Amino acid sequence: MFGYTEAQISWFGLTFGVGAFMIYMVFIIAQLAWESKAGKFGTFVLFLALGLGFTGFIAKQVLQWLLEK
Repeated sequence: MFGYTEAQISWFGLTFGVGAFMIYMVFIIAQLAWESKAGKFGTFVLFLALGLGFTGFIAKQVLQWLLEK
C-alpha cells in the first residue's frame, strides 16, 4: 500500500500508533483524577495502577533498541 511493505506499516503502527494512544491514555487518567478530586496520593495511585502497562511496552522498545545497537 503506497509503496510500503507490511512490516513497515506494522512497525509504524506499533511504535507511533501505540505511543500516541499511550499519551492519550495519560490525559484520560489525569482527567479521571481531576474529576474525582483524588488528591496527590489518589492521583499517584491512579497513574500507578492504570499506567502500569505502559512500563512493559516502553521497556520492550528500549530493550529492542539496545539489542539492535
